[in-house]
Amino acid sequence: MLDINTLPACALALRRANDTHKGHFGSVAVIGGARGMTGAALLAGRAALMLGAGKVWVGLLDASIAVDFTQPELMLCPAEMIFTQHQPTHLLVGMGMGIAPEAKQILGLALDTSQPLLLDADALNLIAANEDLQLQLQQRAAPTLLTPHPSEAARLLGISTAAVQQDRVAAIRELIARYRCHVVLKGHHSLVGSAAGDITRNVSGNAALSSAGQGDTLAGIIMSLCAQGLDLLDAARCVVWLHGQAADVWRAKHPAGIGLTASETIVLARQVLNHSLGT
Repeated sequence: MLDINTLPACALALRRANDTHKGHFGSVAVIGGARGMTGAALLAGRAALMLGAGKVWVGLLDASIAVDFTQPELMLCPAEMIFTQHQPTHLLVGMGMGIAPEAKQILGLALDTSQPLLLDADALNLIAANEDLQLQLQQRAAPTLLTPHPSEAARLLGISTAAVQQDRVAAIRELIARYRCHVVLKGHHSLVGSAAGDITRNVSGNAALSSAGQGDTLAGIIMSLCAQGLDLLDAARCVVWLHGQAADVWRAKHPAGIGLTASETIVLARQVLNHSLGT
């Protein structure tokens, strides 16, 4: 198993020529945000936008919010409109979407698309609880990435969180085999596994990332880099290091590692990416 201890060389493909426009850098749709949980979807959308995606929609299950005044570049709409009126090139589903019947229906629509798809948070909980969604995921032809933390991985495997943590390599191998897609098993030294079974281990990051919303930002950045041209698996490998390195840069100035927010991590990750590609 190889370690990811620097930004992978595939990230060099993100360097931009002068004669480009937003259409060259993809369009990401983030789908989630049920009532009381819209912040999760907005964080993922902001991460995708600030790390370079050409356009970002945020499809909300709670459609009462029409604009993100902190990030007005985001295009907000009801979740179902992503499938009926917009044509995103990349889909990110699950942040704060809940597990109500409406959420299950939306997830089913996403699984039925031909775009690269990242599933996180409640999308994973819905899959764990519904055999029909599991079958739909297993039969999906387009690239798909699951990004569970240990407890979500445990639900997907029907075992305890302690069992996942006891043998993380075995857990990610079983996730890959069962669901037939790429997997990021988050946590200390996050593991990235390909659908073919290759596994790499990230060595950046620290306990400063132990705060709400960090998984949402990670997912948004992955799909942003994928929309800009990286293979979904390559994007995952780049971003686990990039996300962790952002926290390492922050902790160099805050040695106790207390108080890093997900919103701050987005800005730091942008700085790290530009610095890494500019040298």
